Amino acid sequence: MEKELKLYMVLLGCTPKGRLTEQHDIFFGVATSLEALIPDMYAFWADSGTIHIDAWREVTQVGNYNISMVPKNKLVQKDKLFFINMGGYKQGDFEEYHYKILTVANTMGEAVKEAKASAFYKHYGFEGAVSHIDDKYALDADDLHNVQDVLPPHIKKQYNIKITPTTAVVEDILHIGYLKLKESRLFNS
Repeated sequence: MEKELKLYMVLLGCTPKGRLTEQHDIFFGVATSLEALIPDMYAFWADSGTIHIDAWREVTQVGNYNISMVPKNKLVQKDKLFFINMGGYKQGDFEEYHYKILTVANTMGEAVKEAKASAFYKHYGFEGAVSHIDDKYALDADDLHNVQDVLPPHIKKQYNIKITPTTAVVEDILHIGYLKLKESRLFNS
């Protein structure tokens, strides 16, 4: 029996050589397991530092939509899966906080509208340090991406993200915590 391909969202961390603090980035990959993504994660993080995972999830549902991977075809769907990384501030904290969301929308504008309705957007800003506003989309999301566009090139050539409406809303499990790629109990069991 062939294992099902899954879309993964992974928060990678690393302290690159010559840097003082840990850096983070989001990696989207497609595989039958988290372990199978390791080569793509290292290719994604082109730096020679040692990367680790700080959080991950199998993306199976976003809001009222099921998310699955299908072989590349002429799949026509108006909805897209968007990843939004917003930045914001708290008075007196020497820090920029980030909030990452996935949303299903027809356009970037609709995705931004949902992001602006989030509690993060409303509460992580103050006069002189607002929750990132920009002219193009009325939200300066640090990053706003169609997930299909940021998949590894060899995956984009072979697979599409399929988005299907559902009434059974079940939230994905978020796996939070430091996980070394080479020494993890997850990968060495």
